[in-house]
Amino acid sequence: MTEDSWGRARHELLKTVGQNNFTTWIEPLTLAEFQDGIARFLAPTNFMRDWVSRNFAEQIRQHLNNAGLEVERVEFHVADARSLPAARPPRRPATTATTATASLAEDPLPGAPLDARFVFDTFVVGKPNALAHAAARRVAEGGPVSFNPLFLYGGVGLGKTHLMHAITNELRSRHPEKKVIYLSAEQFMYRFIQALREREVIAFKELFRGVDVLMVDDLQFIAGKDSTQEEFFHTFNALVDHNRQIVISADRSPGEIKGLEERIKSRLQCGLVVDLHPTDYELRLGVLQQKAEMNRGHYPGVKLAPGVLEFLAHRITSNVRVLEGALARLFAFASLVGREITLDLTQDCLSDTLRASDRKVSIEEIQRKVAEHYNVRLTDMVGPKRQRTVARPRQVAMYLAKTLTTRSLPEIGRRFGGRDHTTIMHGIRKIEELRATDSQLSDDLDLLRRSLEG
Repeated sequence: MTEDSWGRARHELLKTVGQNNFTTWIEPLTLAEFQDGIARFLAPTNFMRDWVSRNFAEQIRQHLNNAGLEVERVEFHVADARSLPAARPPRRPATTATTATASLAEDPLPGAPLDARFVFDTFVVGKPNALAHAAARRVAEGGPVSFNPLFLYGGVGLGKTHLMHAITNELRSRHPEKKVIYLSAEQFMYRFIQALREREVIAFKELFRGVDVLMVDDLQFIAGKDSTQEEFFHTFNALVDHNRQIVISADRSPGEIKGLEERIKSRLQCGLVVDLHPTDYELRLGVLQQKAEMNRGHYPGVKLAPGVLEFLAHRITSNVRVLEGALARLFAFASLVGREITLDLTQDCLSDTLRASDRKVSIEEIQRKVAEHYNVRLTDMVGPKRQRTVARPRQVAMYLAKTLTTRSLPEIGRRFGGRDHTTIMHGIRKIEELRATDSQLSDDLDLLRRSLEG
């Protein structure tokens, strides 16, 4: 009865948590005992025990109840007979419980769950992310790569995590024999602390230094955490020395992560550092077109009027997540009220999102940010000085004032010490020309734009 109930519960869990999560976290569990309303499970490792307990315990309990067991509580133990209460030994033979070890070094599933939707086929490529996509594709092929590590950085919702998952999914599909670990920097730290506490540091080192590809998301999390940085540094060196690939993501470039040790910054910058730039109109429209097709599958009766996607691509410029969420909300709302998605419905349904996207940036705010970035005085920014150290930041501020505000050229000129609109136009054109050839200037502009629009 108990085994049948667990079999039915597993079948339902597969539907609710998805294939990836099921394979990673549910399938390795063994139902060792059900007694007095308590279902006790065995997990192969401490890490898996803790993760399942935090993230899936309630779902497992509910599905067991739906399958006919009256479960009040679920418990998870490492697959070792000694970890269960002595009065209630596991009903399975001891050999079954000990086939999986709690040792970190033999942990087959130490990484984070992957999202099966995040593959290369669902990643919309445009000018702002073309280089990052091409580099990620090269790593995912599994062959020799001329750069190591690959470091992807950019703001929220620009596709870093999508590419990280896509690389991992592709590698595991193409090369199942390779050991590929994907996890966040926070999880790396958690595992390291766990290894210290349980005196399994050697096993920890063997685990992470024995992989073929290591994927670490959100590296900025370990900034300022000295012990974790020390271990990460040695892990990094060991993998690079043995020609093992490393892929890292963060919300900013290595040199901009405060609290990150200089030696780590230096090693990271030896690889390929790629910025996922803020989305442009064409990329946003491409994302919306792809997501609209997917939403039509979920809501086959909903019609989408012409011009709606173009309107959203123009108005919501913050990041792709907000854009996708807005479109999903539109389809759900239109389905519930039985209406076509028109521009009027869009403006009514998304009024709060559209207001938030209309954040106004002032010329004064732009001048202040640019002055701080280039370490020049604000009075010089609007004053008559023509030295290059002042003139170039002034032109950058003019360019941003034109692209981030609705102010006219004469009005921008007045805010820059009463300059003629032709002077403003010249400054804007100069920056437009330079950003195509000056990578440092291009990076400065992207950083300032993110700071002002954030």
